[in-house]
Amino acid sequence: MKKVSPPQCLQNAFDENNLDHVEVFEFPDGTRSAADAANAIGCDISDIGKSLVFMTEGNKPVLIIMNGAEQVDLNKVASLIGLSIRKADATEVREHTGYAIGGVPPFGHAHPVETLIDAKLLAKETIWLAAGTPKTVFSLTPDELRNVTGIDTGVHIAA
Repeated sequence: MKKVSPPQCLQNAFDENNLDHVEVFEFPDGTRSAADAANAIGCDISDIGKSLVFMTEGNKPVLIIMNGAEQVDLNKVASLIGLSIRKADATEVREHTGYAIGGVPPFGHAHPVETLIDAKLLAKETIWLAAGTPKTVFSLTPDELRNVTGIDTGVHIAA
């Protein structure tokens, strides 16, 4: 792994949120999936925060930051937000976040995106997250993730 600079939108978010200590690392074999990331980093798959984009029935994006060991239960999410949802396609993900699937960070997006965070992920000591490309990651503490996203409490949305 080598230290690299994040995309400018993500760097701006780091700067705006006093996260200048955060380091972004690139893995040559990629970290496209939670399993790939956990293997590359050497952590448990549940320490990975997957940033998954969904679309509501009114075509509003919803970002779900889910622990890497579990899947999102779409029915639980729909019940929580009061709208049916579906997985966003690659074009929608890039349009709303500015990033490709597999590299979406939890913040620093092209446009504001409603965000939900898995409660189990916020119980971790360290959370590893995508840093704008399918080969890059960075880590935050749960408190840092809470501060940046403004989300104090996680939700129980695992399948």
